[in-house]
Amino acid sequence: MPELVVFSSLFPSAVRPGAGLFIRERMFRVAKHRPLVVVSPQPWFPGQGLIRLLRPGYRPTAPAVETQQGITVYHPRFLALPGVLRRLDGWAMALGSYVLLRRLQAAGVRLIDAHFAYPDGEAATRLGRWLKLPVTVTLRGTEVPHSHNPVLRPRLVRTLRAATRIFSVSDSLRQLAIRLGAAPGKTEVVGNGVDVAVFHPVDRAAARARYKLPDNANVLISVGGLVERKGMHRVIDCLPALVSQHPDVHYLIVGGGSPEGDLRAELDAQVARLGLTARVHFLGALPPQELKYPLSAADVFVLSTRNEGWANVFLEAMACGLPVVTTDVGGNAEVVCRPELGTVVPFGDAAALTHALDAALKYPWDRAAILRHARENQWDKRVAQLLVAFEPLLASAGGGSPHSAQVHP
Repeated sequence: MPELVVFSSLFPSAVRPGAGLFIRERMFRVAKHRPLVVVSPQPWFPGQGLIRLLRPGYRPTAPAVETQQGITVYHPRFLALPGVLRRLDGWAMALGSYVLLRRLQAAGVRLIDAHFAYPDGEAATRLGRWLKLPVTVTLRGTEVPHSHNPVLRPRLVRTLRAATRIFSVSDSLRQLAIRLGAAPGKTEVVGNGVDVAVFHPVDRAAARARYKLPDNANVLISVGGLVERKGMHRVIDCLPALVSQHPDVHYLIVGGGSPEGDLRAELDAQVARLGLTARVHFLGALPPQELKYPLSAADVFVLSTRNEGWANVFLEAMACGLPVVTTDVGGNAEVVCRPELGTVVPFGDAAALTHALDAALKYPWDRAAILRHARENQWDKRVAQLLVAFEPLLASAGGGSPHSAQVHP
């Protein structure tokens, strides 16, 4: 019998296996202690299949129901017309999920756990009000740009005030929630974690041979979507200056396109323009279990990102022994929280980024200290914190009904 619903439109599926892995990592560990189901609403409008004729991959259709690691994941559709009308997504997502949530409530669900304040959190708080269920909302970083949007900011405010409890993956996001009107007492930081059984160092020489890198190369690596926000182009711009100090420098880029966009063509053109074709290696998107190989082949992890909540990939890199160079945005300085773990530079300062990468490639890092920090931030601690927070919410919502947990969408 499920006790809680994980509610997020950004969740891995058969058609989008790389979406929202950080949500699944966290909540499927919670599922070992509290039975749950996942509701992942999917945007839809009549005729959208015709768009795929021109844009293959546009809004791929997820199965109505699927099972992942023994947990049921539902994909109800909601009306989402492109353009200005996407501002109605919160309402539409709630309406499209209402019947399913009613059935899940009858099966015993007592709590809705939403991820991202908009549109998911807005939809979840509406559902919570309609069904008289408590709602938790986890802030993950998109709330920063949304808070600057005059249309979305009032919706964030309403959502944060309506939520029963607010989790944030960094303190910077918690402070944002409070500035937007959330009561401090109902906010709590629950950072992301790392699975050291998946992310750990492997033999460096073998890892380099895997990607045909010279044994003596100085290797940088970035992992993330090929989108402007992640800043691979900003790192590439630093490479010509780094070559003068590190003639054998190479740069690995792991990632592909995402719903935010795909800059691969622009990045290829930039690399060719700067004469770096032999030094920049695009490895494409890789499943989590394979990331330890390029991470172990590298010397320094870098992400010149414009906005982040709490980047899991920093801890994943550290779990493979890498120091991190990143920008002072969002919760980055909360992850790279000590000098022995890496360097945080101002966003948009190309000279500072170049200097930090040069210094990081020269510095004799204490890899054992970096590994210890990663091991101190495993998922188990985060899950224990969540279970304590969920306990009174589930208790206050009552015992649910004894019906079967099998629900048809």
